[in-house]
Amino acid sequence: MKLFICIDDTDEIGTKGTGELAQELIDAIHQQSLGQCSAITRHQLYVHPDIPYTSHNSAMCFEVLTEARHYGTLSGMAQQFLLTQSAAGSDPGLCIAPAESLDAARIIAFGQAAKREVLTRAEAYQLAFELGVHLSEHGGRGDGVIGALAGVGLRLSGRDGRCKGRLKVEAEQLTVAQLLAHPEIDAVTTPAGEVLAPDTMITLLDKVKTVWWDHRNTLLVVADGDRWINAQKPHLKEY
Repeated sequence: MKLFICIDDTDEIGTKGTGELAQELIDAIHQQSLGQCSAITRHQLYVHPDIPYTSHNSAMCFEVLTEARHYGTLSGMAQQFLLTQSAAGSDPGLCIAPAESLDAARIIAFGQAAKREVLTRAEAYQLAFELGVHLSEHGGRGDGVIGALAGVGLRLSGRDGRCKGRLKVEAEQLTVAQLLAHPEIDAVTTPAGEVLAPDTMITLLDKVKTVWWDHRNTLLVVADGDRWINAQKPHLKEY
């Protein structure tokens, strides 16, 4: 079975970020042979004065391929992990959603709403109950449940989020074909979806990062004069 696991609001200024905790949770799942986890995606949520958040109001989501018999162990481990590893004063939330039984349209709509509206814990819990997914809070006000549920919806949409971390590449210039051979790059396109010829040369600048687009780790490239470069921070803001 495939599970979506998303956590939100686990940190405070000066502590480990939510992305770092998500990676540690993945490491624990792998160490205990409970499943195989995907890369982490970071999903930007609505920034508003009525929404408390640490720095950017983003949720971290990943997928786990596991056996149904491991569900209880995974769920218990994830809850205990947030209880013990989240920063004091944070408002951690956890969502665990089986892919096979999800009402995709409703949870995606919730995720998209969380990018532009102030939502409530009550709304998150009501939807989680109706969809039959695990949603729990593990400290503070528990507001992280909103982002945790929303992050699953945004990941499931396949068209939102930056993939956590920067990619290690072997050279400052590589062709599209060479980039596609990288284990963490599934596609290379422009923001408009244009696919470049395999022999097109891409100049790689600064941090090389992928986004979650069409359910793939996608390297976005943009024209820069007479050359192509990897998308820079201003281009990636909307993801």
